[in-house]
Amino acid sequence: MPLPTPFHSRTAAACESYEWRNWSGYLSAGIYEMSHDREYYAIRNSAALIDVSPLFKYEVTGPDAARLVDRVITRDVTKQRVGQVYYTPWCDAHGKVIDDGTVSRLEANRFRITSADPNGRWFQDVGYGLNATVTEVTDDLAALAIQGPRSRAILKEVVSGVDLDKLRYFHLAQGTFDGLPVTVTRTGYTGDLGYELWVRPEHAERLWDCLIDRGQGHGILPAGIMALDIARVEAGLIMIAVDYVSSHHAVIESQKSSPYEIGLGWAVAPNKGDFIGRRALAAERAKGSVWGFVGVRYDWPALERLFAEEDLPPRVAGRASRSAVPVYETGNPGRTGLSSGHIGQITSHTFSPILKQYIGIGTLLTPHAQIGNRVDVEVTVEFKRKLCPATIVATPFFDPERKKAQGSGGAGEQGRKS
Repeated sequence: MPLPTPFHSRTAAACESYEWRNWSGYLSAGIYEMSHDREYYAIRNSAALIDVSPLFKYEVTGPDAARLVDRVITRDVTKQRVGQVYYTPWCDAHGKVIDDGTVSRLEANRFRITSADPNGRWFQDVGYGLNATVTEVTDDLAALAIQGPRSRAILKEVVSGVDLDKLRYFHLAQGTFDGLPVTVTRTGYTGDLGYELWVRPEHAERLWDCLIDRGQGHGILPAGIMALDIARVEAGLIMIAVDYVSSHHAVIESQKSSPYEIGLGWAVAPNKGDFIGRRALAAERAKGSVWGFVGVRYDWPALERLFAEEDLPPRVAGRASRSAVPVYETGNPGRTGLSSGHIGQITSHTFSPILKQYIGIGTLLTPHAQIGNRVDVEVTVEFKRKLCPATIVATPFFDPERKKAQGSGGAGEQGRKS
């Protein structure tokens, strides 16, 4: 039976839909109201509260803590400053991704790692022989994301001791709320201006109450997984077990992916010291990857025609889909619908309410993964499999300036780039 998070007394009272999801063994609201619409627009237009406590959390401490973390992740810990947060994957010896998450450098020899899957045993194994300790702190920390253009303004009314105008993207600071300690990280999973707050479980309810109270005038709402899923696809952000399979859980070799194949090649530091998977990733970088990460924008007039063939309007608005669909190479343009072969898959797709487009992310064979290429994506209309033309486009689909901007500029939160 899923467990309640430290915020459950508040999320349960707000969850009018009674729709819950099992997130890593914890109860997580799917949607709070009967539709996710208001929750989604809170993320994009005002502010949303998202309980992210089910994330697995680990602390690495000791004289060799930095060496252990540097051995695990693909980014260069020697360049990470205290107070900086890395987003990074970590790989097995063959360069295949095990998981991805954040690494916060709290002190010179103290790190906090978050992940979607349990990774404690792996971190301990990798650290064998080092003078460092890996401790799971999942149950010792409650985590709450506040995301949206009004998130900074709300936090200014709640958090003390943190200069939120100067807190840079993917950095952290220690502060207080109502006299209680809180760690603020400028991170999130929505691709918007946002923060994540880390507190002791016994302070969780008070944190929620303070944010809801101060956020009322800013249009704050709790948001569930359904709204978050749309936002993360718009941001081009991948999800484990949806957009890639952990190499620890893959059944066959072809299910595994390298960082280069799922859009995380930028997070591999090729010139850092030795780390797990380094040799395999160097060889792949020299040779080239089999797969490439892509964003696609469906051709809306074509999508309308496919539904019109069945006397239906387009039925694509609503929840994001985590069901993978095949992608085919577009055939002779003069022969509509003809495709010459399967070239990949779209693993997450959704109608974007703010962009008014149907979009998706996935992986294609590298020769076909070039921006501007045309492909055919499978859609199902009235139980019939059809092909919709689509264009490969850059991600993120939605990338507001406020996401990384510093300073306060009113509702739009405009300011200097960090």
